[in-house]
Amino acid sequence: MGSFSIWHWLIVLVIVLVVFGTKKLRNVGSDLGGAVKGFKEAMREEQATPKLDDAPGRTTVEGEVLDKTKHP
Repeated sequence: MGSFSIWHWLIVLVIVLVVFGTKKLRNVGSDLGGAVKGFKEAMREEQATPKLDDAPGRTTVEGEVLDKTKHP
């Protein structure tokens, strides 16, 4: 009852190919790859851009909101 052998994985792969077909699996794979690539690019951009707190000449103004109602 331990881990699955290579034969178990091959049978699962064949069943998945029969159910979904190669074209749909290829589309899912390319979509997943594009999502991972976009995530990596976003992480690189996040690290490259300076944070507002670290930017020179910026100050933080602290305050308290007394009234949240909008006036016409």
